[in-house]
Amino acid sequence: MAAPVEHAVSVTTTTDTDKIELSETPDGPESPAPESSGQVSGPENDDDEEANGGESLAPRVRDTPQDIRLEAIANTVALHPSRDLLVCGDVDGDVYAFSYSCTEGENRELWSSGHHLKSCRQVRFAEDGLKLYTVSRDKSVHLMDVEQGKLVTRIRGAHSAPINSLLLVDENILATGDDGGTMKVWDMRKGTAIMDLKHHDDYISDIAVDQAKRILLTASGDGTMGVFNIKRRRFELLSEPQSGDLTSVVLMKYGKKVVCGSSEGTMYIFNWNGFGATSDRFAVKAESLDCMVPVTNNIVCTASMDGYIRAINILPNRVIGCIGQHVGEPIEEIAKSWDSRFLVSSGHDQLIKFWDISALPKTTVNEYRKRKKKDGRMKSLTKKAHGDNDFFSGLMDESEKKDEEEEEEEDSESDSGSD
Repeated sequence: MAAPVEHAVSVTTTTDTDKIELSETPDGPESPAPESSGQVSGPENDDDEEANGGESLAPRVRDTPQDIRLEAIANTVALHPSRDLLVCGDVDGDVYAFSYSCTEGENRELWSSGHHLKSCRQVRFAEDGLKLYTVSRDKSVHLMDVEQGKLVTRIRGAHSAPINSLLLVDENILATGDDGGTMKVWDMRKGTAIMDLKHHDDYISDIAVDQAKRILLTASGDGTMGVFNIKRRRFELLSEPQSGDLTSVVLMKYGKKVVCGSSEGTMYIFNWNGFGATSDRFAVKAESLDCMVPVTNNIVCTASMDGYIRAINILPNRVIGCIGQHVGEPIEEIAKSWDSRFLVSSGHDQLIKFWDISALPKTTVNEYRKRKKKDGRMKSLTKKAHGDNDFFSGLMDESEKKDEEEEEEEDSESDSGSD
């Protein structure tokens, strides 16, 4: 029986000014936002204004937008497909929309919504950027208007168990997975499920689809990857079980490889059309690989419970370095901006952080392995990778360049000696 569909028009909830604030620039300590708005403005200095003939200084332009500070942990974050706009959903069931900017003090909260009764688990934009889909622990699917944050459609009781994952296949078709291992595919024109299949024994953590929109892949807490044919509306197979929960799934190498992250910090790599058994695996020195975002066909960014965001090259399998971190706090989700300039992360420190990844696609990975740094620290790929102080990060970059040159010299010597 199809789940009931309701059409609703609702007024956007305005967030109290003390509920959300933006953290201060990394050059100084955090301070509460002004009571008149949920935004941190640039520092005011009367002396500077007098020195400049009464004219205020121009706002500072940063490498990345300022962090966004929330009152509750954000489970999920998604970025608009064509604008500098993001949406996040938190453990209280609230959904927030922000515009972001590299100009200091220009981040803005646009609207907030409290329509979910329990934790919001996932938010996703439609391809046109006009609609937003959200799923929740309250077992409902919501369709919202992006511009005003109004609830357009609600499917109550979409699953019999709390919904954990969401994927938009196209403008009308979406897939959802729940805590009990059931995967459903919905035709939102009718508000009904056209596929309702349970082949996993545990929660569905992530869903991916191939470029042809024909095959759905699911990662599950039971350690298996599921393969479903949308065109024929049928289940195909489960992979062999792995030793840990499969927490994420992405397509790499122009769709020829499927990569799954796991709770034990291992990447499992499958050949396309070879879904039964892994073709390769890569053990990353991480507590887990909870979420992944492809940056190129070879490079994927991963986030973990240890608070680190790593850039990893696939085949050859290498940890390229550290994008950034939520110090000592698990990361719930990462997302890439529409222009591929920023990676955005949400963590248990109740911050949404921005990382500059514009140079990452130019990274090349050699076949040979470089020697590990003496202190065991990963290479910094952004200015804020190992800390928020821009001054010291500059010194760190110079130090790392010197270390790399020494490592390459050592490697070349050892390679020539082995021949």
